[in-house]
Amino acid sequence: MHVLLINGSPHREGCTYTALSQVAAQLEKRGVSSEIFWIGNQPIRGCIDCKSCWGKGRCVFDDDVVNQCIQKILTADGLVVGSPVYFSGIAGSLKCVLDRVFYDAKRLFSYKPAAAVVTCRRGGASATFDAINKYFTISSMPVVSSQYWNAVHGDKPEEVLADLEGMQTLRLMADNMAWLLKCREASGLEPYEREVRVKTNFYKPGT
Repeated sequence: MHVLLINGSPHREGCTYTALSQVAAQLEKRGVSSEIFWIGNQPIRGCIDCKSCWGKGRCVFDDDVVNQCIQKILTADGLVVGSPVYFSGIAGSLKCVLDRVFYDAKRLFSYKPAAAVVTCRRGGASATFDAINKYFTISSMPVVSSQYWNAVHGDKPEEVLADLEGMQTLRLMADNMAWLLKCREASGLEPYEREVRVKTNFYKPGT
């Protein structure tokens, strides 16, 4: 069993990396391997809604980390997305990555357990946590919870480590991720056959 942890911070080994490292260490204790994938700090284009990716499971723009990220999620059994809080929201580059990763490929991620991890100095954690989870809940991905929302506070890695409740919350989330993955493996159950998706718009012709 293997979990992909996405570091969505422009800082390779900052607060978000510190938080994800806590998750990775706890997963290892439970016999689950993991990898922290840093999206980097180079410009990443946003989704332009060209729909050229539909049915392909990959973005047509191949000059950044997006398609690499899709492939890593596909080969992982579980997913953790980590982000710093910027203006009470997801870091800009990570938002661009997630929009393009999930635009068409989300149908390929169904039933992979997923969790969000956010780091902030003071405020905005719950809004960012909620925004990341929406990518999972539109993709039939079970959301892994903990004893509190998966957030840690601190302006520096050492301050994040000093957030004892936050660190414990992340460790429990990792335990729950490992437990869920092992339950799924032990059960051997396949998902129910899915209905063909129905899409409607909030528009009535003639009105």
